Amino acid sequence: MLAFFSISPLGEGESVAKPVAEIVRLIADSGLDYQLTAMGTIFEGTPDQVFDLLKRCHMTMRKSHHRVTSKILIDDRGDMMGRIRKKVESIHTILK
Repeated sequence: MLAFFSISPLGEGESVAKPVAEIVRLIADSGLDYQLTAMGTIFEGTPDQVFDLLKRCHMTMRKSHHRVTSKILIDDRGDMMGRIRKKVESIHTILK
């Protein structure tokens, strides 16, 4: 399962880099394959791993911020893994 995830605390001003960095550290420490982008983070795991990590990210942000917004997009294709890279590689192959 792939998850695209973007989380932001509200009421923190224009820059949210520090609290978001704490969440990215949590994702990195999870051991799941992930890719940080300018607009969010993509990570991959089993459904249980993905949903558990999403919950941990949310609850971690809530510990220090009263209001939190998240955007979550799930791509579930059964038992297929390694899609973070395979999906991008397939596009690059077509573009050649």
